[in-house]
Amino acid sequence: MALLSGLDPKQGLYVATQVNSPALGQSLARLRAALGGLESAADRRLKAAGSTDTLAAELALMQDDRARLAGELDAAMARAERLAQANREVDKRLTTVTRSIKKVLGDEKSTEKPASSEGHPSDNPASGSLA
Repeated sequence: MALLSGLDPKQGLYVATQVNSPALGQSLARLRAALGGLESAADRRLKAAGSTDTLAAELALMQDDRARLAGELDAAMARAERLAQANREVDKRLTTVTRSIKKVLGDEKSTEKPASSEGHPSDNPASGSLA
């Protein structure tokens, strides 16, 4: 004898009824197992839906981060270009100044009087005199 449990549509409560058929008892056992499987599947589906919502939120955050990082990268590249341009300008100016200094120093050397050969005998070793 199997025990049948179910809802009484009139009372909305679970009721227990005795069943004398073994086939009906087996059918009820299979039905309970199927309902248990259905409940498990429904629970997994609800958890997966929650997981999908979490993944969607994470994706949105990553897209926001990507947009922010792209903006920062653009700003950094623009700054690097400005620094490179400033570096080129400084290089040109330094080159111009260096040439000007060399020119001035070269002009001063050419206007200096050459040293006379009447200096101290030790200044001119080719003179042949020994001190």
